[in-house]
Order: sequence, then C-alpha cells, then structure tokens
Amino acid sequence: MLQIKRLYLLLTVKESAVDVPTNLEARRRIAFFTNSLFMEMPRAPKVHKMLSFSVMTPYYSEETVFSKNDLDLENEDGVSIIFYLQKIYPDEWNNFMERINCKRESEVWSNEENVLQLRHWASLRGQTLCRTVRGMMYYRRALKLQAFLDMAQESEILEGYKIVTDSAEEEKKSQRSLSAQLEAIADMKFTYVATCQIYGNQKLSGDRRATDILNLMVNYPSLRVAYIDEVEERDGDKVQKVYYSVLVKAVDNRDQEIYRIKLPGSAKIGEGKPENQNHAIIFTRGEALQTIDMNQDNYLEEALKMRNLLEEFNEDHGLRQPTILGVREHIFTGSVSSLAWFMSNQETSFVTIGQRVLASPLKVRFHYGHPDVFDRIFHITRGGISKASRGINLSEDIFAGFNSTLRRGNITHHEYIQVGKGRDVGLNQISLFEAKVACGNGEQILSRDIYRLGHRFDFFRMLSCYFTTVGFYVSSMMVVIIVYAYLYGRLYLSLSGLESAIMTQARKRGNTALESAMASQSVVQLGLLMALPMVMEIGLERGFRTAVGDFIIMQLQLCSVFFTFSLGTKSHYFGRTVLHGGAKYRATGRGFVVRHVKFAENYRMYSRSHFVKGLELMVLLIVYRINGAVTSDSVAFLLLTSSMWFLVSTWLFAPFLFNPSGFEWQKIVDDWDDWTKWINSWGGIGVPANKSWESWWDEEQEHLQSTGFLGRFWEIVLSLRFFLFQYGIVYHLNVANGNNSIIVYGLSWLVIVAVMLILKVVSMGRKKFSADFQLMFRLLKLFLFIGFIGILGILFTLLNLTVGDIFDSLFAFLPTGWALLQISQALRPVMKGLGLWGSVKALARGYEYVMGVVIFAPVAVLAWFPFVSEFQTRLLFNQAFSRGLQISRILAGGKKHN
Repeated sequence: MLQIKRLYLLLTVKESAVDVPTNLEARRRIAFFTNSLFMEMPRAPKVHKMLSFSVMTPYYSEETVFSKNDLDLENEDGVSIIFYLQKIYPDEWNNFMERINCKRESEVWSNEENVLQLRHWASLRGQTLCRTVRGMMYYRRALKLQAFLDMAQESEILEGYKIVTDSAEEEKKSQRSLSAQLEAIADMKFTYVATCQIYGNQKLSGDRRATDILNLMVNYPSLRVAYIDEVEERDGDKVQKVYYSVLVKAVDNRDQEIYRIKLPGSAKIGEGKPENQNHAIIFTRGEALQTIDMNQDNYLEEALKMRNLLEEFNEDHGLRQPTILGVREHIFTGSVSSLAWFMSNQETSFVTIGQRVLASPLKVRFHYGHPDVFDRIFHITRGGISKASRGINLSEDIFAGFNSTLRRGNITHHEYIQVGKGRDVGLNQISLFEAKVACGNGEQILSRDIYRLGHRFDFFRMLSCYFTTVGFYVSSMMVVIIVYAYLYGRLYLSLSGLESAIMTQARKRGNTALESAMASQSVVQLGLLMALPMVMEIGLERGFRTAVGDFIIMQLQLCSVFFTFSLGTKSHYFGRTVLHGGAKYRATGRGFVVRHVKFAENYRMYSRSHFVKGLELMVLLIVYRINGAVTSDSVAFLLLTSSMWFLVSTWLFAPFLFNPSGFEWQKIVDDWDDWTKWINSWGGIGVPANKSWESWWDEEQEHLQSTGFLGRFWEIVLSLRFFLFQYGIVYHLNVANGNNSIIVYGLSWLVIVAVMLILKVVSMGRKKFSADFQLMFRLLKLFLFIGFIGILGILFTLLNLTVGDIFDSLFAFLPTGWALLQISQALRPVMKGLGLWGSVKALARGYEYVMGVVIFAPVAVLAWFPFVSEFQTRLLFNQAFSRGLQISRILAGGKKHN
C-alpha cells in the first residue's frame, strides 16, 4: 500500500514552475546529485570511523583573487572582466546586487567593502585559487554537518545545525561543547595543503598574490600553505644557498611557521609542478590524498559523498585493493562559445564513458585527472605521486598511474561523485593544451614505463594500453601520413605516365573501390568518429533524442572543422617530439578568452603545424588536377579529393573562422599593419618572439639545435620529397620538348641557382650601394630586369616556352626552395661556417611573406562582405544567442559604468 500511495503521489503532484530554479547551473547540480543517489555506492560510516584524507593543490603564480584593476581593465575591444561576467551571468549579477543592497553599478564601485565582495564574486566565476580553495573547503563543512547528525542529541538536531555553529565564543572554546567537538573531528579527518611554491619570494617582493594567499588562510583557518624557502647560510668562509620546505598557517592575521624541513638541494629539477607536489606531500595527513589542480572547483552536495567514496578502498575490486580511485569531472567552461562547448563535450565523454571503459573491463585506467584520490600510504612509500624528470615526464599525471600499476596497484573509476574543472576556451589555448599533451605522449613512447608495461601486461591489456595511450596519437599521425602517401603516390602515377597507360582498363572495371576507400577516410577527417563518444555519453545521461539534436547542432557549428584542425595539432607535435625530443611545458593561460586574436599571433602559432602542411597539400592537389589522367573530369576529381580539400581549407582557415571578429574589416586592416611590422622587425638579444620575426624564427628551430644526428638526418631525408616533386614536373613543361634526358633536370637546377644568385646580388647591392650610390644600385636592378626579360623572350621564341610553363615552374621551384631552406636549417652549423646563414635568413623571410599573403588574402576578401562577420558571430556564439545573452555587446565593447 505504501508503494501504491507513493506511485499515486508521483503521478498526481504537479510541480510549480516557480519552484524550478531559473539558474541552469543550479538545475544541473540538483539533477546530478539526485541521480547519483540511485547509483551503487558503499554505505557511509560515521564520521569518526571514516578514513581520514587530505587535499593538495599545486600553485605557482596564477591568479588568486582578481584585483580591482583586473576587473576594471579593458582589453583592446573595450571589454573588461566585470562587463563580460555581467553579460554571461546576468541572473547571478542581479542576485549579487540584491545581496549587497545596491541599485546601480556605480554604488558598488564607490564602497570599499562592496568592491571587496565584487572581487570575490568575480574570482569565484574565474579559474582562480580563491575558487578552488572555497570549493575544497566544502569538504570540511560537509564533515561538520555529518558529524553533527552523528553526535547531536535529538533536542540539538531540532534546534538546528546553525545554532550550534553560530554559538557564543565562550561556548565554542569549551572542550565539551558540541561546536568544539565538531571542529576537532573535522580537523582530524580533513586537511588541506595549498603548495604555493614561490610564496616566500612573493612575500619578499611585496607581490599582492602573497597578501591574497594570506587572506585565504585567515578566512579558512584550517588551510595550510607549503612553500620552498631559499636561505643563504654561512658554512665557515663559504656562503651557500640552502633550501627548506616550509608549512605555515594564519594566526592573528599573519602567517606562522609550523614545520621547516631542510631539502638536499634545489627542488626544481624538472617541470616544476611535480616537485611542487612531492615536497609538500610530507605535510599531508590521513590514509587518502586527493590532488586538485588550480583550475578546479567543488560543490557542497558532492562533498557530502566523500565518506562513501573513501569506503571504496575497503571494497572488493578484484584481485587487489584500489590504490587510485578515479573520479569524474564536470567541465564548467562550456557555456559561451562553440569551441568551449566542443571542448567541454569532448572532455566530458573522456572523463565519463572513456574512463569507465578503461577501468572496467579493460583494466588499463591510469591517472588522467586531478580529482583522483590516491592511497596515500601506498604512494608515499613508492616514490610519491609525481615524476620530476624534465621533458620525459611532461605529462606527469599519467606517470603516477603507470607507477601505481607497475607496483601491483589497482585503479578504479567511480561516477557517483564529481569535481568541477575549468578548461581552455579559445582556439589558441586549446591548441597549446593539445600540443602539450601530444608532446607528452611523444615522450611516453620513449619512456621506460611504457616499455615495462608493454612487457608485463597480458596480450589483451597490452593492446588496450596501447590504443588508449600512445596508440591514439600514432593513429592520428598515420591518418596525416596516409594523406601525404596517397597524394604523392597519385602524383607519381600521373607524372610518370603510368596513370594514363592503365586508364583504359581502370575505366572498364570502374573505380568504385578507390572511391569507397576515400569516402571512409573522409569520415575520419570530418571528425565524426571523434564525436561518437560524445553522442553516446549525452545519450546515456540526457537521452538519445537530445544527443542527436546536439550532434546536429555541433555539425552546423562546424565541429568537424575543429576536430580536423586538432588532428593537425596532435600529429605535428607528436611527430616532432618522437623525431627530435624537446617537449616543453606550454602555459595556456586561464583568463576569459572572448577577444580578437591578431593575424600575426595566429601565424606564429600555426605556421609550422598547419599552414605549411596545408599549403603543401594544396600545391599537390592543384598539380594533380593539372596533370592527372583520372581527374580530367571535375566530378571524378572532387570525388577523389573532396576530403583532402576539406583538410586543406580547415588547416589554413580554421584559426580565422573561430576567431571572434575574425572577419571585421577594420580589425583585418589593423591585423595586416601589425603583421607587416612584426615580420620586418629585426631580432636581437632580449627581443621576444611576438615582437620580431627573426626571434620567432630562431625559436621555431630550437628542436633542431638539441636533436641528435638521426634527427637531422631524417629532417633532410623528409625534405628530399620536394626534389622528386620538381623532378616530375620539369619533364611536363613545353620547354622540355618531350626530352626524357637527365640533362633537363640538371638545367632546371640552373634556373634555381640563377634565381638564388640574383637575390644574393640584389641583397648585397642594397647593403653596399643603396645608401651612398643610389644611381649605381638602380642601374644594377635595371640591368638585371633587362637581362631577365631578354632571357624570357629567347625562351618564348626559340624553346616554345608558354605562360602555363611559368606557372608550372612556380609549382616546381617554390617547393624546391623550401626544401633547400629546411636542409639549411638542419645543417645550421655548416651554413654558419660557410657564411651563408644571412642568405638563408633572407630566403626564409621571403617565404614567410609569400605564405602570409596567400593565407591573408582570402580572409581579407571575405571580410569585405559584412554578412560574413554576422554569420561567423552566430556560428561561434550560438548557445549564448539561444540563452539571450548580449554577445554582440561583448564583441562590440562596453564600458564599466552604464
């Protein structure tokens, strides 16, 4: 009867729309919490019987709390952080104004107390240390609440938890009071250490971040801060630098030292973050340790389930007890731009359905995300939770998982609890993150950990481990290599004459097999396979109708372009790391990214990874269209090469398509001025890469300076493909007259040598004559011009040269010049010894000019039409438009005071 009554109640009760929260984030949190209560989880013990645990957050110099100037400062578009947040969170802004009893924004800025509250309000919506600390301290609040329910008498429960926590100071100090007992048990079961590596230096230099960290310790008395202190000590006559690991807490609004441990030397031997964690792990307490990153958040309702999660250490999970408990993340940065939405969905599918499968049945889950909870005793006796070698341990997270698995640990995954996570939301930030992960995977291939895992896993776990770690990047690189191999193969067939010889039989039999093979490849390139896990995850959590709808909207917002572009980022950095090493940490930045990125910045970021490769593939496709026997029909050509044209256009123009205000005419004009100024600037000692082309060009060759003989050898071998390209084209020129002799190829090199000599003569003439002997320099240029016209005339009249030959020659000789440039860079010491490095640099600058103009011209043409900019804005910010947000005002710019 009870069940029938309950069913009747559920069917008849109508929810009032007034009772449903208007805030989307509140709805999401309530929905997840209530759904998670129906998942399988261990029963929670009483608080005094639960496992004790610590939380640790590594911090370097990121933002702690936004300052007044940070909030008020406008970027080049006239948008300040506070204006941005007001438009993105309009309902929360109205609630904040109501809380502080202000009607107008000007009232907020006129009152110091209100400004302080405003700084915290904004900081709790950014990716700041303040937000992370507030979120993690919910664990303590949850434990106190649960301890109160365990320990309180019935009368005290009826009075309420708030009465106990807000009791008088005298009663709180009394050891027997319930309030004091709750504080004590919370301190016994939970500690939080923020390991702020350079806090000591920040204090000495008067950095406001040190003051902000101290304020956090004052506001949260149980927060502890660990840092590395550098002290100069005298040992006899010598003065040497000694390093200490120090733990402090706040007492009377000042920091007070608790422990000081002498270190054997400088802690920073690797990337920084692993040492930051390892030096402070000794200050943590308890049986479990949760490592939380700087860009994370937590929720009170999720903190209530921590007791249940810790009980998983005592549950049966197969042969061995768990050593790392995997926890899902919720990406909270996916609500504005389409890029943020794609990244959020991709990450969500990875940290849920992906991790679930990796943990069970594959049993190859490692440590991927920072909400994971470690068995502290297991890891502290097995080398800590991070490996600190520079370069090789760039992705230090996963090495903790490798370490645990190799030492007979067991890693599980649990989805009834989640922690918030911030992700990068601009294309450049996303690309930097993916570059870092790809470089990290390249280094993993070279590491002994993967070697040992491969040898010790059984066959099925070995395959699972391969395909879920480095194998994904190997396959991404293989897709790109296959595109190159296919195009060069087809070009070889067409330029050698084999294609036309076998065309008769091919036409009789049909070309369906090839077309179907290419169609399947295009599916991979269109990013459909990358989107499948997302569709499954959204379908499982929110229904398949929602999943199909989201998938269609994502395709309309060009998610395929984004994923195909990401394919280029992954394959480039992974391949370069395997070939040359030199993986390095790339700071992505965690600011609010709704700003226009200048053309020069995009060019610096994507020139080598996307633009060069895209232009090469474009040249291959054009030459194949001109010379291919199969592609005499345009329809056949499109069927064979449509996916490759999609790849080329994506790699060349995606950064401008996903760039806010990327097609506004005035910004395009400013971008061109900025780019020409950058490319014409000379480098020098201390000149950064974003100020001078020369500094950037030297920076781009860092990997060649540290590579070994094999790295240089393969760089040269890969550049030889352009010589073969030239070899194939010159025999098809009308000038060659059907002559198949090797002399034709030799004569084509004479053209390249002549062009190089002319450029060198002009360059030397400019240096020697342009200032003092202007007439001599102009006469020199006149003679060269007359000579050039004369040679062209002779070739046109005597050797049947055509205008088509000139264009074909450009396609043959431009790639050869690029190959010579790449070989010269690989042989940099030799070229410097021969005194030719200046010529190499001049040639490189010329190529950069040409590439910049070729890429910039289509963008400028599209910017001429105003509807393109409107279309792009709608494409980028569709979700925001559907929520009624004033994106147009953010893009157009707005002032702080309305």
